[in-house]
Amino acid sequence: MNINFSAFISGLIFGIGLVIAQMTNPGKVLAFLDVAGNWDPSLALVMAAALVTLGFLQRLIHKPAEQVQDSDLQTCVTPKAKIDEKLIIGSAVFGIGWGLSGFCPGPALISLTSGLAGSYVFVGAMFIGFFVFNFLHRGR
Repeated sequence: MNINFSAFISGLIFGIGLVIAQMTNPGKVLAFLDVAGNWDPSLALVMAAALVTLGFLQRLIHKPAEQVQDSDLQTCVTPKAKIDEKLIIGSAVFGIGWGLSGFCPGPALISLTSGLAGSYVFVGAMFIGFFVFNFLHRGR
């Protein structure tokens, strides 16, 4: 129960942060990606703040080397953790989708509450992509 509550609170804080940073507004995201046009650098500040927060928390919860066990490392690193064709193609498809729509999965789910038609189209296409991927890679 404690882990579920912690996960819920973390997700809630993440979602509120996305809304405050306007990551759920595709126009704001597309303006950030338009570096050759009317560039809006404000989302770079959001990313910088996230990196500072991550760095602070990593220092706060860092385990000394003698406390790290092999099982801790096994949960973070898998034998399949390599750069391959699927990773590159998947990253390219993600980037193209983000650049064309202004949505990535987390903010798109939150944007469903705003009633934007584009968010419904994006989330629908995202779930179709999930099902197609699972169908094509069943049993692998």
